[in-house]
Amino acid sequence: MADNQVVGSSGLAPLQPGLIDSVRSTLSEQADALHRLSSHLDSVQYQQALKLMVECKGHVILSGMGKSGHVGRKISATLASTGTPSFFIHPAEAFHGDLGMITPYDLLILISASGETDEILKLIPSLRQFGNRIIAITNRCESTLAKHADATLELMMESESCPNNLAPTTSTTLTMAIGDALAVALIHQRKFLPTDFARYHPGGSLGRRLLTRVSDVMQANVPTISEDTEFRQVISAITCGCQGMVAVNDAQNQLAGIITDGDLRRYMEKNAQLDSACARDMMTRSPLTLPADMMITDAEMLMQKHRVSVLLVTDKEKNVAGLVRIFD
Repeated sequence: MADNQVVGSSGLAPLQPGLIDSVRSTLSEQADALHRLSSHLDSVQYQQALKLMVECKGHVILSGMGKSGHVGRKISATLASTGTPSFFIHPAEAFHGDLGMITPYDLLILISASGETDEILKLIPSLRQFGNRIIAITNRCESTLAKHADATLELMMESESCPNNLAPTTSTTLTMAIGDALAVALIHQRKFLPTDFARYHPGGSLGRRLLTRVSDVMQANVPTISEDTEFRQVISAITCGCQGMVAVNDAQNQLAGIITDGDLRRYMEKNAQLDSACARDMMTRSPLTLPADMMITDAEMLMQKHRVSVLLVTDKEKNVAGLVRIFD
């Protein structure tokens, strides 16, 4: 099927020919713009911008109007999630009272492709009065915004992808990329690790995996029997426990072994006389266990390594405290 062929009809005007070519062209144009920026960026200005961000004792505050504002919110969110305190402030709202959110310790990143956005420029006198430092992201290094900035990160953009050169397209892509590049540079500077990332994402799957300990997910009700428990009672305990296993305690009520469904089947295959059998005859002695304070990621790795789906959790005295299944 050709790229421009349209399947089906909804009664609307048919797609113009060449739209898929337009998509490819836009992606290529923006990729070329990113490559141009990477090849020709002003390292002195970026060095100054990163120095300001590293030395900032307050928040890195993003501000921009329209599409630049949307991009600014995303950059701020990325910075905040990677260890740089940050928030977004709307320039118009700032000019009407929200300037009170800004302290002299904060650093401002002001976004304007033209460098002449009125709402952004109106903030500059107040910011200078407060003593704030300013990083400008703009496509015009000779603009009013750039002239009042402590560091200017130029987009190096030749034109927007929009055929009318009006809709913010390539400029927003470049701005977003600059924000990501700054955030990644700060990750390297601060040696920001996955565990640090997880602390800011405790609700996500990564946060859960990297912050959760065995004690947080273990099941406290562990089916337990004594070493003298008879064969039929062993079966009953495993069945009633619904865990596919049962812990075996010695006379001092400490863990002596474990009997799993597999242990039971293997014992039955090798022994014809079952009526006289008891738990100590079929249990696995000195079973692999977990401490309650182990990270759940380490527990999963251990269970996968030994190809087991459930492990007992013991305290320092080797008393059974709970159990963990691999899907917990």
